[in-house]
Amino acid sequence: MVRYPHEAAGGGAAPPKLPSRSLVAALAAAVTLSLPPGRAMAEAAPAPLTLGEAQRLALERNADFRVAQTQVDAALAQLKIAREFPNPTLGLSTAKISTDGTPEGTALGNSLLNRSYDSIASLSQLFLVGKRGLMRDAAAAGVHSAEFLRDDARRLLLQAVTQAYAAALAAQREADVLADSAAKLRREADIAGHRFQAGDLSASDKAQLEIAADQDELSADAERATAKTAVVTLEILLGEPGPTGATALADTLDRWIESIPRDLEEAPIGSRPDIAAAESAVNQADTNVRLQQRQRVPDVTASVQYERNPPFQTNTVGVGLSLPLPLWDHFDGEILSAKAAREQTQAQLEKVRIQASADVAAARVAFREASQRARRYQTSLVPKSAGVVRSVSYAFEKGGAALIDLLEAERNDNAIRVAAVQSQADTASAAAALQAALGRLAGSDAK
Repeated sequence: MVRYPHEAAGGGAAPPKLPSRSLVAALAAAVTLSLPPGRAMAEAAPAPLTLGEAQRLALERNADFRVAQTQVDAALAQLKIAREFPNPTLGLSTAKISTDGTPEGTALGNSLLNRSYDSIASLSQLFLVGKRGLMRDAAAAGVHSAEFLRDDARRLLLQAVTQAYAAALAAQREADVLADSAAKLRREADIAGHRFQAGDLSASDKAQLEIAADQDELSADAERATAKTAVVTLEILLGEPGPTGATALADTLDRWIESIPRDLEEAPIGSRPDIAAAESAVNQADTNVRLQQRQRVPDVTASVQYERNPPFQTNTVGVGLSLPLPLWDHFDGEILSAKAAREQTQAQLEKVRIQASADVAAARVAFREASQRARRYQTSLVPKSAGVVRSVSYAFEKGGAALIDLLEAERNDNAIRVAAVQSQADTASAAAALQAALGRLAGSDAK
């Protein structure tokens, strides 16, 4: 008799031996490698995106922020230019060139170095009298202004990413609320179907429940589309080359609300980069005024000359200084233009300061209202509405409540839950706006 490996020695059937873990792992790896590239990438879906990761990606890839960084690089280049000395000028000239065929040679010969030259070399250097330091100061102020503008672009980008993330979370939560309501109405419709068969409920009542469930499902689909659009907006801020709205979000509004500092509403205003940029612009404009005033002092050009006169006259060296005479142009127009630019920057600074104070005041009002509204929904309205729905639903199932009471309770509960989600999103968005207005929105993982 032939005994197969899985049979016991006594003739009874023994349980088959399971493959080892290493064999299973090897088979899984072989299956993964045998998949087409597209399918393998689809199965290895990226991890859900946290808010901190979104902020980090935005600072790395957002086009507007990269433009702000290049403006800093351009300002640094201007500072380097202001620190450089102008290059000297080397000139070679010759004269006494015969026009009638007479040889140009001397007693020493007719080679190039044996001829006579009026000037064989001229070296000149421009000296900016009292201006170079002002040029460096103006360029340094330009660098500071560009750096502060970059920081302000960072502040506004983080605020936009945070608010877009909150809007996407709110739309997804609202879609979940409506989908949950549709599922509950479907269960009520099933119960209504049994009551209809028993003669306790009319066909129109059953149809109304089904219509209400369909409406909630359609509303949930619309909110999912809104959520996808919000994710597309977020992906654009992140510099995604092909935004599709497929990015999954990891954070939740509940955890987000809990992470908001308790003393945020009373936090003092910090350093606003837009104000610092405006102050640097005023400093740069003031330096430009002094630079234009210094233009009235003529610049001096020094020159060195060497003449070769073989064979009878000695070679000579000459030095010279030259400067323009300010007889008619006293740079009055340039000075007036620089002063007007300084007044403009001063007015812009005052405007930015007023706008910053207004931003803080408006953000504090919005955050206070949204946080109080969210707290009231979560502690009072949502629990009460849920209790009403449970009571009416139980009574309807037992025949003690009319269909219109159930539908009204469901509609009110949907409205309250959606409003509660929106209040949380408003709180998160208002918190981001307040932190940005206070100059305290640094980003959790953003560098």
